[in-house]
Amino acid sequence: MQRTKFQAMIGGRCPRCRQGKVFMAPWWQVTKFSRMHEHCPHCGLRYEVEPGLFFGAMFISYAISVGIMIGIGVLSFVIFNDPDNIWLYYIIPITVASLVAVPFNFRISRVIMLHLFSGVRYEENLSNRSL
Repeated sequence: MQRTKFQAMIGGRCPRCRQGKVFMAPWWQVTKFSRMHEHCPHCGLRYEVEPGLFFGAMFISYAISVGIMIGIGVLSFVIFNDPDNIWLYYIIPITVASLVAVPFNFRISRVIMLHLFSGVRYEENLSNRSL
């Protein structure tokens, strides 16, 4: 089954073969959400193609976090009609939403970094080169 780049990114798949999974466990397993395969289980691509590649994912993660915080803040403003109690209607919901989004944010920022900024290109006819 051939996946588009977008489908591979959403599914957390390898940027070269779009088949192998980048992460070992599902995102909802809170103690294991950050565990990555070192190499693609399907084509053998080393995910960290250069040392420090994933430091750039921190900037992507920061942008996603800011977007979540602004979105929750605007949503609180609209729903609660500019409330006076900022602790109850702004700070607590924004903090909770940010903490709940950590597994998603961590994973999607690394996958975006791999697909868009690592320089790895999709190879359509890759044979199964498992390690």
